[in-house]
Amino acid sequence: MKKEMTSADVATLALELSSGEASIIDAKIAKIYQPATDEIRINLFVYNKGRDNLVIEAGKRAHMSQHLRPSPKLPQSFPMMLRKHIMAGRITFVKQYDFDRILEIGIVRGGVDTVLVVELFSPGNIVLLDSERKIILPMKPVSFKGRRIRSGEVYQYPEAQISPVDAGVEDLENAFSMSDADVVRTIATRFNLGGVLAEEVCSRSGINKSETAKDIGPDGIAAIIAALRGVFSPLLSGNLKPCVVKKDVKGEKQAFDVLPFELDIYNEYEKEPFPTFNAALDAFFGKMAAESVQEEVTAVKKEKVDIFERRLHKQQAAIGKFGEDAQKHTQVAEKIYAYYVEIEEILAVLEQARTKGYSWDDIKSILKKAKDSISAAKWITSIDSAAGNIVLDLDGTKATIDIKLTIPQNAQVYYDKAKKLTRKREGALKAIEDTKLAMQKREKKVSNKRKVNTKKYWYERYRWFMSSDGFLVIAGRDADSNEEIVKKYMEKRDIVFHTQVPGAPITVIKTQGEEVPEKTLSETAQFVISYSSVWKSGQFSGDCYWIKPEQVSKTPESGEYLKKGSFVIRGERNYFKDVQVGAAVGLQLKGNTRVIGGPLSAVSKHGEHVVEVVPGKFNQNDVAKKIYKMYVDKLKDTNFVKQIASPDKIAMVLPPGESDIKGQ
Repeated sequence: MKKEMTSADVATLALELSSGEASIIDAKIAKIYQPATDEIRINLFVYNKGRDNLVIEAGKRAHMSQHLRPSPKLPQSFPMMLRKHIMAGRITFVKQYDFDRILEIGIVRGGVDTVLVVELFSPGNIVLLDSERKIILPMKPVSFKGRRIRSGEVYQYPEAQISPVDAGVEDLENAFSMSDADVVRTIATRFNLGGVLAEEVCSRSGINKSETAKDIGPDGIAAIIAALRGVFSPLLSGNLKPCVVKKDVKGEKQAFDVLPFELDIYNEYEKEPFPTFNAALDAFFGKMAAESVQEEVTAVKKEKVDIFERRLHKQQAAIGKFGEDAQKHTQVAEKIYAYYVEIEEILAVLEQARTKGYSWDDIKSILKKAKDSISAAKWITSIDSAAGNIVLDLDGTKATIDIKLTIPQNAQVYYDKAKKLTRKREGALKAIEDTKLAMQKREKKVSNKRKVNTKKYWYERYRWFMSSDGFLVIAGRDADSNEEIVKKYMEKRDIVFHTQVPGAPITVIKTQGEEVPEKTLSETAQFVISYSSVWKSGQFSGDCYWIKPEQVSKTPESGEYLKKGSFVIRGERNYFKDVQVGAAVGLQLKGNTRVIGGPLSAVSKHGEHVVEVVPGKFNQNDVAKKIYKMYVDKLKDTNFVKQIASPDKIAMVLPPGESDIKGQ
């Protein structure tokens, strides 16, 4: 699969970015990010197009992209320094340097010119230059033989290669005469083409690519020059056919190259066309980079999930091995006893030889020569003189015998090893039980993990609460929402509440045609008082009343005027006198997960972790922050609380005006 862009790719990219529909000339530079070690992303505002992103990966690729890696949580120094110099600047040119894998982007900001140099050959770099081509900032400060890429140094290009577009007979003769490689390698390296394009040139010229470059005569050179002209004619004429080349891998079509123009060597392969080379580059490199990030995230998640499974598999495998090894050691011990007499004779022979003055090397040599005549030689497979051990073949079972020990002692060594492995096996069995228990706890923890369900309902844009009896009560937040509730949501079967004094929301009990219990009426009375000017004024009680929807009118008396959000109430009113203010905040954790507010009894019925509030001295935001901290401390799950009960969400369910938390 293609790993990096070629010189022809860079030439095509520069052509597209500097002219035509894909041009970014005059684009304004916004923020710059570094989502990966060698990669930066430049946000651009392109004239007549809007926002877009230029992705540059040093040593590999550069193109406009829709496939973006996530921005890092903490900004790195290189993109921050780039922002300092070129953010809000305007792109003045995009060009390729000398048909090399180098892209240059000119930028002007406040009359100051800079150049962003993108090195797309390995290992690659991104370097910002001033107008005198001095290095302001390199992504990677490095030093090569004859080149120093460091701040303050004058930027020097790498050693120039022969341009395949302009190459003549003399260029090829010099390059081939100095090469010890074959034709295809010489073209790939000396003409800065890379392997694929070098293969294409050899194919079109009819030259054997494996032929030694020095052996190519004038006719061959002429054929290669003609092939070079033919390969690059689409680039020079602008007759491009950008495409991604695909091949069949295990029954699936997989992309393995991206081209600005078609190549003869890929005639047999499927090609996906694209309107621009930028789009093709993004489909190839950009999509692949985005997918690799997703694979990494998935792998990390899978690794976390599978930690116990892997441990369990290892423990189970260890148990099997402990059992097998214990059985083998027991078998060796039993074989030693089974061949007691034979082993005793072998040890006696060795002891006699040592007594006669034979060295171990002499004994080994004698045994090796007498495999057929000395019975001991048939049993002994090896001798370790340093350790004082011999290895015997006891009818297919290898037994290491310590000549300093008795035969029963040698057998006991193997019995002891078997016992030790049996104890290890028992320990592993216990460890397996511990792992299984940990897996059960994890599964229980996962199943008990708080899940966020933040489905939005139409009534949540108003003030609202659910009564203890299960009736929805809604109220306006301002003049506009008062009007909306009356015109859009108030039905004839509903009950309407309002306070005796001005400055209260229109409050409606949605009855659904059912009889409303006294408890719901009392809670609604407290709600309408608490979310009115009564609370704002610091009072602790007030009067309110309920009426039928047909008593609410937008038609004023003759000569009077009603401002937005105001209504005329006509007919008999049903009063609640001296209603005590009171409100509470709670967390609804079953079904919908959300913060709820309203009368204490209603919030306690439907919520948990209820906090009661009373008129006081702290503004809504301060009280909301205090309650938020209380929830974080209680639940020990900042992310969960933040999603369902952030300070701004809590403030939305608090009464207007200043409050205190009861008991604090």
